[in-house]
Amino acid sequence: MKELRTERLILRKLREEDAQRIFDFWAADPEVTKFLTWPPHQSVEVTKAVMARWMEEYARPDCYRYGIELKETGELIGMIDVVHFTDGLPVIGYCSGRPAWGHGYMTEALKAVCAALFADGRPAILIEALCENIGSNRVIQKAGFRQTGTREIELKGRAVTVNSYRLDRG
Repeated sequence: MKELRTERLILRKLREEDAQRIFDFWAADPEVTKFLTWPPHQSVEVTKAVMARWMEEYARPDCYRYGIELKETGELIGMIDVVHFTDGLPVIGYCSGRPAWGHGYMTEALKAVCAALFADGRPAILIEALCENIGSNRVIQKAGFRQTGTREIELKGRAVTVNSYRLDRG
């Protein structure tokens, strides 16, 4: 996994020293995590434990996990990664802290990761977002994904509907 650069961002490997920033900026925020598959972290120790697993996964050749850093300030504002593979196709997940919302950073990061996946020979990329997560659906659509359907899932003990999207290598 190589570092990616865009006009405003550096997408890089996460580092152990990022734990406090991740905890403070997004992992402990219930507003950020309400649409995610995991609950808010209750302590930085939880974040460190999750990160320890992530650090081990960097050894895998199919690991695409990036911290999203602002070029201008060096601040870590979010992350984006391939959370798993479905039928051999990468499925992307992402999150960022609320102060980073609405600036186009995630669309920029998503496009960069998709370009890297296509450059590595992936024929298509998948992503899903809760129907009620309007901001995330907009990010996905702005990055060029087309909606392929909806499905019901259980998330944190409740039934929700997600939009499924796909982007094919062009």
